[in-house]
Amino acid sequence: MDLVAIQRRDEEVRKIQFSGKSSYTVALPKKWIEEMGLGPGDQIIVARQSDASLLLSQKGDYVRGGRGEAVVEVSQKDSAGSLVRKLISVYLLGYNVLHIKAKEGRLTSTQRDVIKEAARRHLVGTEVVADSTEETTLQVLLSYPELSVENALRRMFLLTASMHKDAILAMKQFDKDSAKAVVKSDDEVDRFNIYVIRQLQMAVQNDRVLKEIGLTTPRECLGYRLIVKSVERVADHAARIAQGVLDLEEPLDESILAKITNLSDFALNIFEESGLSLFKRDYDAADGIVGRVNIFEDMEKDLLVTIGREKPTEPYYTARLIIGDLRRTAEHSSDIAEIVLNMTAGQVIIDTGKSNSG
Repeated sequence: MDLVAIQRRDEEVRKIQFSGKSSYTVALPKKWIEEMGLGPGDQIIVARQSDASLLLSQKGDYVRGGRGEAVVEVSQKDSAGSLVRKLISVYLLGYNVLHIKAKEGRLTSTQRDVIKEAARRHLVGTEVVADSTEETTLQVLLSYPELSVENALRRMFLLTASMHKDAILAMKQFDKDSAKAVVKSDDEVDRFNIYVIRQLQMAVQNDRVLKEIGLTTPRECLGYRLIVKSVERVADHAARIAQGVLDLEEPLDESILAKITNLSDFALNIFEESGLSLFKRDYDAADGIVGRVNIFEDMEKDLLVTIGREKPTEPYYTARLIIGDLRRTAEHSSDIAEIVLNMTAGQVIIDTGKSNSG
């Protein structure tokens, strides 16, 4: 990928001067101050970062991640999929303005349509602010307080649970239109997945961004990154169940439908409770969820024995695939609960006040 970063401000080397008895001063370039609209008497915030750097920002403002603008060059040989992957990659790097230009010649109408569709389908908070054959520009307009990581993740949980319910309902009613809607809904979950990853990657590098998105320590970012991956995978399995309905030429047998529905309800319950344990920071609830996966496995074995008595037909194979998706849903939900255990382990530690030193 050809990516050219645009530096909005040149780097400067300045000496630290001692001032008074308890302060040091650093002179800032006049050009920088004027560009930011600051003047004598204005206040700025100085924050110490975890990477030993200092962050200067306007008081009352928020940080957009430390990256400004980027140019993404596309070739006439780039497929639509390749172009979308480039845009997502740069979005994940934390750039707020993306200038898409052709390596040679001009952007084609097809490329411009792909760029606009990618912004709509994949990049939360992104709008097309300029569009021509010379260049298409995307800008991220969403700020952290408007959609925190936790709120975005809540949306993912709700959307995914809804997809799961609708997929099973479509299976029971043999409703292929509803099944198609579930498959399409997976795009929305993917959008929030990409958005949360972008926020987490920027938060790891910037303490103030970390606080803006609603987290407290960089360690939390790893936990959330693993959780969002598991939620996205559960949504994928809901979409696969819906796709299985689309592939069926006739409804499943009523007795098998009832058992699959029962298994589905159990898997969905584990998934929803794993989300609640996360948002409530509940160690005990998460611990209980992990243990319930064994119950699911027993239910699955019983169902597979029932199906095994049936003559192998096309619905038979589809039913086994659906059961496999339900098992993976339960397993991903257990994974989420285990991560919550790690994130809330402090709840079961008794501080004795002793240390290993000395």
